Amino acid sequence: MRITLKQLAVFVAVAKHGTVTRAAAELNLTQSAASMALSDFEGQLDCLLFDRIGKRLQLNDLGRKLLPHAINTVAHANELESIARGHGDKVGSLKIGASLTIGNYLMPSLIANFMNEHPQCQLSLDIANTSQIIQSLEQFELDIGFIEGFCHTPNLEAIPWQCDELVVFCAPNHPLAQRQSVRSLKESDFYDAQWILRESGSGTREVFDNAVIGRLPQLHILLELGHTEAIQRVVASGLGIGCASRLSLDEALQTGTLTLLHTPFWDLKRQLFMLIHRQKYRTYGVECFIEHTINK
Repeated sequence: MRITLKQLAVFVAVAKHGTVTRAAAELNLTQSAASMALSDFEGQLDCLLFDRIGKRLQLNDLGRKLLPHAINTVAHANELESIARGHGDKVGSLKIGASLTIGNYLMPSLIANFMNEHPQCQLSLDIANTSQIIQSLEQFELDIGFIEGFCHTPNLEAIPWQCDELVVFCAPNHPLAQRQSVRSLKESDFYDAQWILRESGSGTREVFDNAVIGRLPQLHILLELGHTEAIQRVVASGLGIGCASRLSLDEALQTGTLTLLHTPFWDLKRQLFMLIHRQKYRTYGVECFIEHTINK
């Protein structure tokens, strides 16, 4: 068996993009060369690694088992080449993923400081909800992920990173804000509240559900929105009350467009995690970013 790095690279690229055309473009190959490399690879293994669905190629069970090994082999080869060329201590390219609150409020300064220390680094940041970040890590589309919720996937290592707290908020003229100015709020004050919340699958929503569902007779969800800023604007209009990370509310609280509702009867604290696939080869760049993140 004489598997080549070119065949492995094509296999990885096709698994990533789902088509030979896009894989060839990424690798600067002609479509015919990429097709031949994939065909030769499957021929040497004497098995198919993809299900052909129209023009798309989707990994089958065997392909999914081989993918992490192929990715790690290509990563090893790239690092070997980099060391041989005298760039073994260079970070190279990194693909970071973060859930929305982390991506919008914590990642910018973290990434800026890292790139100041490593100016040659090529770094990309994908921002999505927690479930999407986990899925991308499982499919080896990201090097490192950061999430606000829980990770129940055994293939991913979850490293505790920072702590955060969700807070409940409303417009200053909302009845609950008026009631709070007279006395401390009770859990029963929220029985009829109308909520504007993040969508299912977000880390924020998972923490909220775990803390609140079962404590209220029923939960009146008026709207589910995919972005914290949109929730803040709707709540500021007086339509309902929301729940989000304290990190995201500084400006709105300072300008007085929103006010906090004190809810000591709910545990809304949460742990933020850094995620890495257990089977992924940790390049010099990945190790540098992990160290940088832990030390900040």
